Amino acid sequence: MNNPVATHYDILITEGNDPVHDPEPLKVYMDKWDGADFIEKMKLDKAKSVLEIGVGTGRLAVRVAPVCKHFTGIDISSETVKRAEENLKDLDNVKIICDDFLSAEFNEKFDVVYSSLTFMHIEEKQRAVDKVFYLLKNGGRFVLSTDKNQSDTIDAGFTKIKVFPDKPDDTKMYIEKSGMHIEKHYETEFANVFVALNVEKPSGRMMNL
Repeated sequence: MNNPVATHYDILITEGNDPVHDPEPLKVYMDKWDGADFIEKMKLDKAKSVLEIGVGTGRLAVRVAPVCKHFTGIDISSETVKRAEENLKDLDNVKIICDDFLSAEFNEKFDVVYSSLTFMHIEEKQRAVDKVFYLLKNGGRFVLSTDKNQSDTIDAGFTKIKVFPDKPDDTKMYIEKSGMHIEKHYETEFANVFVALNVEKPSGRMMNL
């Protein structure tokens, strides 16, 4: 997949970057975006199906997949997906997809969709949130963590990639416009976290996905 974001994360993997195996202090640092409280907001149980947008190497999936019925993760980086599959190989309820979320086809609906530190890579944010709405079952939950950093570039030294910073007021608008109801919006040190519910799907709603 000739995509600068995919290439960026492919290179990180080949250089040995795998957050699943980070030392404990770094794991604690990453929790400032999506720690235990973020996962608690998903209201997980063994009856629920879950989708993670931007699964990475499985940093969050290793905590989420064991406590749900079925876990699907999607990521645009092929090397990252390979590492996620390796990190989650002992779980029989996991499916990892290498694809762009906006163009990927899903043949199921989910009880929970979540994403952390991924929406900054998505330019068409309303389209992405609309697709989340479409993929959620009635009563489903969307839990989203977005970085407070408003830089439009990630500089990893070996490469620079363009990102699309998430502004909380805009994110709120995207969610409400999709038809979801925002249950909670709160801040952590580095992130804005939104918890939204798909309480009722309007009949006959047309979507441009």
